[in-house]
Amino acid sequence: MSAILTVANKEFHDGLRNRWVLSICIIFSVLAIGLAYFGAAAAGKVGFTSLSSTIVSLASLAVFIIPLIALMLAYDGVVGEDENGTLLLLMTYPLSRWQLLLGKMVGQGAVMAFSTLIGFGSSALMMGVFSPTTSWGELLGPYAVFISSAIMLGWIFIAIAYVISASVSEKSKAAGIALITWFIFILVFDLGMLGMLVGTQGNVDETLFPYLLLLNPTDIFRLVNITYFADQNLTGLMAIAQQTQFSTLSLLGGLLVWLALPVSLALAIFNRRGL
Repeated sequence: MSAILTVANKEFHDGLRNRWVLSICIIFSVLAIGLAYFGAAAAGKVGFTSLSSTIVSLASLAVFIIPLIALMLAYDGVVGEDENGTLLLLMTYPLSRWQLLLGKMVGQGAVMAFSTLIGFGSSALMMGVFSPTTSWGELLGPYAVFISSAIMLGWIFIAIAYVISASVSEKSKAAGIALITWFIFILVFDLGMLGMLVGTQGNVDETLFPYLLLLNPTDIFRLVNITYFADQNLTGLMAIAQQTQFSTLSLLGGLLVWLALPVSLALAIFNRRGL
């Protein structure tokens, strides 16, 4: 465990030196506060509106930017070290391959977790201070679920990035595959689900459809956050999935399963990788 924490500490401080932590915090803070304050501008309202609409809007924003940032943060975690010639050096230290890989994942996961907490937590702070209709007690539960699920989503895509990084021999190829992966999970999958709805003219099994959404961690993330706000008028896939009986805990469990799968796969691939 000490070897894992040592590697994780090194990765976290690398994130501090490379300004990753500062950059992600600023991106999340600006977008979260801006969306919370100007989210209702289209309806002719400016200011902090209802908590439910803010959280659902933040979830819609986070589902695009968190996976992309996580993939860009970690796509070169293995192949980058290999190209720089430092991977072989690291393996001469008294630590095993799985300790090295888990340590790097934990360290970069800490970067994502800290940045997510500070970045999105800033919008909760602003709402608590300036919103006349929302109390601190009302903010705590929804924001805790939102930030926790956002952190888990970031960890999932960091693990996916390590699967990619351990599988290829060139950093440029890893970057390309990472972008394709983001495109598939964020756009292609949901377009495919919408295409199924259109192709069947909406005659889709409403008990089966929500389970299909569990095949995509980004949809699970959105489901986690809409379960708190059943009164929201949603459209598209989420409108159908909103009728499901999944509990918040079961959906968070689904995110944990999604986290365990790429972590296990990355470890298996890295253990077979030649140096």
